[in-house]
Amino acid sequence: MTFTRARDLLAAAVIAGILVNLLLQLSYSELPTLPQPAGTTLLAFAIVEVVLGNTLRARIRQRPGTRPVQALTAAKAVVLAKASSLAGAITGGAWLGVLGYVLPLRSQLPAAASDTVTASIGAICAGALVAAALWLEYCCRTPSGPDGPGPDDG
Repeated sequence: MTFTRARDLLAAAVIAGILVNLLLQLSYSELPTLPQPAGTTLLAFAIVEVVLGNTLRARIRQRPGTRPVQALTAAKAVVLAKASSLAGAITGGAWLGVLGYVLPLRSQLPAAASDTVTASIGAICAGALVAAALWLEYCCRTPSGPDGPGPDDG
């Protein structure tokens, strides 16, 4: 399994952003105002993944007082990290697509001003999810070197 590449996440975000922006150009007037806490769910996932990453990192590095990690547990964490980073990139791209559409309209439409705040919050929370997912993926690496266990030990 290879580590997540930034270009893959960037491509997913750009495609999602363009598609959402095009959809809004066609139907923004028919949509209700976006709820402001819409993107905050991603922040909750990000926090959980940071905590999981820190816990797994300590266990993989066999710090005192921790139990060793089973290979399947680490593999599941990596799958979660890869899925979360992609979901965060797509969602972040979508929020940026919304932001790109409503930002120029915020002085003309009250709904666009409210949606600008919502899209900003959503984009920041999606970015936090991507960062947390990449951290979790990094934490699942097996340490190598004279001080840590070898690649076959973790």
